[in-house]
Amino acid sequence: MRKLFSKGTIVCLIILAAIVIDQIIKIEVKSNMCIHESIKITDWFYILFIENNGMAYGMTFINKLVLSIFRIMAVGVLAVYISRLIKKSNVRMGYLVCLALVTAGAAGNIFDSMFYGLVYSESTPYEVSSFVGWGNGYAPFLMGKVVDMFYFPLIETDLPQWLPIWGGDHFIFFSPIFNFADSCISVGVVILLLFYRKELSQISFSSDKNEQNEAKDMPD
Repeated sequence: MRKLFSKGTIVCLIILAAIVIDQIIKIEVKSNMCIHESIKITDWFYILFIENNGMAYGMTFINKLVLSIFRIMAVGVLAVYISRLIKKSNVRMGYLVCLALVTAGAAGNIFDSMFYGLVYSESTPYEVSSFVGWGNGYAPFLMGKVVDMFYFPLIETDLPQWLPIWGGDHFIFFSPIFNFADSCISVGVVILLLFYRKELSQISFSSDKNEQNEAKDMPD
């Protein structure tokens, strides 16, 4: 029991800590910067404030409401799955940590969609957003925009003129702008794919195994 409680406590603390850090950063940026305002940290790292409809790294090819509902469902499924894994003694802690990071990242962006539109005025290039009270914000429930701010233009140059098609174009290596929640999701997914493929491969077969076990227990 102590071991199970320890796993559950660690997972909960990781999720809580990631969400709190993510929200602190977002609130600080949204409450102090105009949209598209940037702060140069180094030549390859900027704090650049933008907002988007909620997909990781600013992608927007899914309807906002559909995306918000899908993310809530995904977090719910992950939470149930993690709670079941915690009860098992043979589950590797690293696997749980990665799942916790993915869950926390998705939940962090959900909070933006759920509440920012209700309580903040809209950010503009000329005016910093402000807290306006519940229900007086720029968007209804689940329609708030997600705050992004991390920008890493690691390589920025003009492509040579002789290059076909893209010759002379300005090139930026790694141009996406993202937030802490996106980082949690990306790190969690990458580590899962690199080190926990066995656990991932067993997810799709778990229901079949349960059904087989139930069938064996049934009387003839």
